[in-house]
Amino acid sequence: MNVGLYQSAASLSALERWQDAVSQNITSSQVNSYKRRTVQVAAEGMGEVLVDRGARADRGEGMPALFPQSRYAIAFQPGENRPTRRDLDLAISGPGYFSVRKPDGEIAYTRAGELSIRPDRTLVTGQGLEILTESGDPIQLLQQNGVPTVTSDGTIRQGDAILGKLGIFDANQPSRLIPLPGGLYQAGSGAGMAPLEKPVVQQGYLEASNVAPLREMVDLVNIARAYEANQKLIQSRDKIMERTLEALT
Repeated sequence: MNVGLYQSAASLSALERWQDAVSQNITSSQVNSYKRRTVQVAAEGMGEVLVDRGARADRGEGMPALFPQSRYAIAFQPGENRPTRRDLDLAISGPGYFSVRKPDGEIAYTRAGELSIRPDRTLVTGQGLEILTESGDPIQLLQQNGVPTVTSDGTIRQGDAILGKLGIFDANQPSRLIPLPGGLYQAGSGAGMAPLEKPVVQQGYLEASNVAPLREMVDLVNIARAYEANQKLIQSRDKIMERTLEALT
C-alpha cells in the first residue's frame, strides 16, 4: 500500500473542509453577530509503516503513519459593537448570550439583538423569537409608556415601570454549544449555561461579525497553494508506481 497517496488524499479532504469554512465566513461577514467558522487540523496515527526490510510491526519497529484529521470549530470572540441609533437594537459587550424561546418551546441563545415589537407588544428578535427575562418570561411592553430603555445591566424600563431584566447567560464550555440557523445556539451536553453575573448591554448598538474578510482571502490563497502541492505529490507518486510496475513486467 502506498501510504503517501492516502496521506495526500486525506490532506486534500481536509483542505476542502477548510475551504468550505472560509467560503461561509466570507459570505456571512456582513451578518450581525456571526461567529467565524474554523477548521482544526491535527495529525493522528493510523498504524505503522515498516521502512527497513528487517523491521517487524509486532516489535514496534515501524514508523507511525500520520494522517491529517480535520474538525469544524467556531471562534467565539466577540465582534465590534457598532452604533445604529435604534432604540430596539441591543449588543452585549463582552461575554454572554440573550436567551430566546424557539417555536417548539426550547430555549436557545443568541448574540443578535436586533429586536422588534410583535402586534401583542411582545419583544421579539429579527426571527420573531421571544426574547426572555432572567426568569424565562417574555417581555411585553406597555401600551402608552413610550420607547423602552435598557440599562447596562439589562434592566428594561418603560417610563417609570420596570418590565424585567434580560436573561443573559454564558457557557462554561463554549465548544459544547451547537450552532443553529439564524445565529442561534443550543446548549449541548456539558455546555454549562449559567446567568452572567455582571452583563454589559449597550442600547442602540449591534454586534458585527468577527470575520476579517482580508484574512479569509489570504487563507483561500494558502488553501489553493497547499491543494496544488498535494496534487503534484499524488501525481509524482503515481508516476513512480507506474515506473515500478513497468520495471517488474
